[in-house]
Amino acid sequence: MKRIVSISIGSSSRNHKVEAQILGQKFLIERIGTDGDIKKAIEIIKGLDGKVDAFGMGGIDIYLYSKRKRYTLRSALPILKAAVKTPIVDGSGLKNTLERRVVRFVNDECGITLKGKKILLVCGLDRFGMAEALESLGGKITYGDLMFALGIKIPINSLAALHKIATVFMPIASRLPFKMLYPTGKDQNSNIPKYHKHYYNADIIAGDFIYIKKHIPNEMEGKIILTNTVTLEDIDFLRNRGVKMLITSTPELNGRSFGTNVMEAVLLSLINKRPEEISPHIYEDLIAKSGFKHRVEVLN
Repeated sequence: MKRIVSISIGSSSRNHKVEAQILGQKFLIERIGTDGDIKKAIEIIKGLDGKVDAFGMGGIDIYLYSKRKRYTLRSALPILKAAVKTPIVDGSGLKNTLERRVVRFVNDECGITLKGKKILLVCGLDRFGMAEALESLGGKITYGDLMFALGIKIPINSLAALHKIATVFMPIASRLPFKMLYPTGKDQNSNIPKYHKHYYNADIIAGDFIYIKKHIPNEMEGKIILTNTVTLEDIDFLRNRGVKMLITSTPELNGRSFGTNVMEAVLLSLINKRPEEISPHIYEDLIAKSGFKHRVEVLN
């Protein structure tokens, strides 16, 4: 049995463990949260290095992308370097492939024509594949990168504008402590309704679930959420807010949709390669063979 462990600097209340069979191989998949403690995450990785088949890095990205520019988040590097023997991934390699696929899936198989749809993408820099796919299908997108990551109340109304703004802000933001950019630990469970106009104007709210949850209003009747990592408690939370439909890019495993870092680690372990040896078409082929299905739930 292969063992995949996602070490997350997110809340330990979101921990989960499942057994699954993928492409004929049995897996034990586990998520361990450290409640924002990066030193603890490093200690756990060092203790398991060489004893598991692959690590996922959860609750933090190594890279953010803007057009052809890649920005490295300094806060993530010590976690990345803690794994010497076992490969470690943050999900960005798979995310670009999987989230383009889920956008096409929404448009082609869910009866939701994206052309003309108003979409709030809470952070485009960590979902550049999703952003490009949504724009290519005619979605009218508001990017919330400045609002959700930096608390600057300025919406961004095009991918081209996001790229230009990234060239100004990212060289600085990439050096900031990660907790200044993204909720970590217990902060991941908080909800302070904000940016009501942008949530209410959107037909679809898309992107990272922790960002979506961070400021989601109390009344979200008729809205569609397009995201990835959700727990059973998250689904109840959305149902109680009146959300109409939930669609996740990652498949359901025993009631849980894990993050792309977990699924990338699973695929990586199946082919025994290092992350730098994987090209997008290899992930495309593995996704097709594995039978991964996007999750769709009508909540109200």
